[in-house]
Amino acid sequence: MIKKIILIVLGSLVAIVAVIVILFYVRGPFVGFAGSRTADGSRAVSDGGIKIAGWNGDVDAAEAKAGMSINDAKLSQEGDSLHATTGPAATYWMNGANASGDYTVKATFHEPKYMNLNTHPHPYGLFIGGNDMGTPAQTDLYCAPYGNGRFIVRGFGPEPFKMNGFRGEANDAVHKAAGKGQPVSQDVALSVKGGKVECSINGTVVASYDKAALVTGGKLKSTDGTYGLRFAHNTDVMVTGLTMTKD
Repeated sequence: MIKKIILIVLGSLVAIVAVIVILFYVRGPFVGFAGSRTADGSRAVSDGGIKIAGWNGDVDAAEAKAGMSINDAKLSQEGDSLHATTGPAATYWMNGANASGDYTVKATFHEPKYMNLNTHPHPYGLFIGGNDMGTPAQTDLYCAPYGNGRFIVRGFGPEPFKMNGFRGEANDAVHKAAGKGQPVSQDVALSVKGGKVECSINGTVVASYDKAALVTGGKLKSTDGTYGLRFAHNTDVMVTGLTMTKD
């Protein structure tokens, strides 16, 4: 009788372990461990965190809700470049990186191996108008190209909002990688000029909005505020030349 009970218990344990193994391979490792993913497919980065003094960052609310944090992505310095590896979708900014009035923020984004960490293109770019950074009330606007000739303009107000459709839009100015694993670079600029906010990619204005359409309920508190970098989940990107100039 005891032997039978032992066999039943052992059988149950084997079944439980089998279910866990199946879930591990189907769903990925549990959130919070390197290689884990959220419902959006984000995989935590090993040795993550912000490795550069004077920089801050936060992940999207949906990522945080799934158990991810900024330590599941990585921002480091490599020579003259900032190296961002995500992980959960993340926003990064420097201490004191604020802009007001008319200004332009620009940087060059280089994806050494297109779609290195994902099976489909993911965007990366700049944000401006950041207020209440790192809090649930955070608001900002970002413009981010993909390596497939498309780009998006989106933001948080503090709920996510979209300015150019669910999948963004194509524009000939946005560079396309020759294929998966091939390099692709984009020059991105966000400008506030009088009553307009413009996004330029590779020297071409690809989107322009009246400031009144952005500084409104459910969107930005102001176009004045913090500026910095924005990365979707599972990206591997080098950034150079991040600067802000007054116009």
